[in-house]
Amino acid sequence: MCSSPPPSARLWDGSRASAPVRRSLRVDPEGVSRLLRCGQTASCRECGNPIEWYVRSDERRVRLHPHELPADQVPESCRWHVSSGIAHPSGDGSTWCRLPHAVLCPARPAPPEAPRLSGLRRSLALRTRRLLDAGLFASSAAPPPAPQSGEEACRPSRPIVQLLYVRYLASCPVEEIQCVTQTRRRVRCTAKVLGPGALRGVWTLVPVTAQGGQLALPSDVMAIYSLSALSYQEQLRWRSQRCPQHDATPTAGDLAVADWEPFDPLRHHELIHTRLPTHRRRPGSGSHTRRRTHS
Repeated sequence: MCSSPPPSARLWDGSRASAPVRRSLRVDPEGVSRLLRCGQTASCRECGNPIEWYVRSDERRVRLHPHELPADQVPESCRWHVSSGIAHPSGDGSTWCRLPHAVLCPARPAPPEAPRLSGLRRSLALRTRRLLDAGLFASSAAPPPAPQSGEEACRPSRPIVQLLYVRYLASCPVEEIQCVTQTRRRVRCTAKVLGPGALRGVWTLVPVTAQGGQLALPSDVMAIYSLSALSYQEQLRWRSQRCPQHDATPTAGDLAVADWEPFDPLRHHELIHTRLPTHRRRPGSGSHTRRRTHS
């Protein structure tokens, strides 16, 4: 048996075969963003269906359905389009458009102005049911477990964090904020921003200040997790939502958008806590709560 000849550097017609030169893409360490793509894929916390996060022109984020839909099936008030990685709340004149996930989310009431989307909404509801039956999804709308007798748990699910003189609303407790960087295995880093040995912030009570033109708020003080005492570089690490290890690697790309949402005392008044959080609190101990606690 004769071995197969080595591959020739020429094609069948005798012309020279030129292999394309591969280029290695790198993240600019001085760039404004380290995101590897503009549409960040995730799952809805309410129904478990896939979504894509996009940034709006006002730097706020919006959840869009991952697929385009015919524009004639979507009400004009629900049409979105993406241009240069930015999501805009209107159509672009084409026959296709994007749609906010909130319109299709089966965990929310169906909007009356979109009756033609009932079929797609029904298919998403069936997928949510399959995920629940398989144990692959736990709805965030489920009631939390009851605390032990004689004790009451106090832990904000979405704490207010102050860093770089701006107040943000976190998407999860401070101890569970996850790094957004891509690892060498091309998956999201599982380390926490508040890792072991990292500098911690301070829980404190501050006055609730409404912005100009807003109505009076129902509470006078609120609990925030302040990082103002940390260094500027450490606050930048928290703002970029990176663990200490990946913060030292500026060329590493991000797989997700940072979960910080600008805090508005009027829109987020239901998430305001008027006392300092503790892991466990016994009834009647609220009057002896200190004004500051470290966490």
